[in-house]
Amino acid sequence: MDERVCFQLQVKPERIEEYTARHAAIWPEMARALAANGWSNYSLFLRDDGLLIGYFETPSLEAAQAGMAQTEVNARWQAEMSEFFVELEGAPDTGFVRLTEVFHLEDQLPASDL
Repeated sequence: MDERVCFQLQVKPERIEEYTARHAAIWPEMARALAANGWSNYSLFLRDDGLLIGYFETPSLEAAQAGMAQTEVNARWQAEMSEFFVELEGAPDTGFVRLTEVFHLEDQLPASDL
């Protein structure tokens, strides 16, 4: 079963519009690299004040991050994206605050309901 990863970052309020525009159509090679390195069902959600919540599923967070670290496109993307965030230590794909999952519906349904 894949690991569900949810994370938080803070986009600078004055950069929200540009951040949103950059994610409307990410570089095709970046999308392919993410998929090839185990980042699936990946979504970003952005609140009006810049609170960014990300979610993805992966067989291994460590392997997904390590795989992306080996790609040239990720180095370029992270360098460009890092300027959008408040109080970021490291690159966005490793410097995020991981949130703890406290509820998952399918974990609580009897197997016969699935």
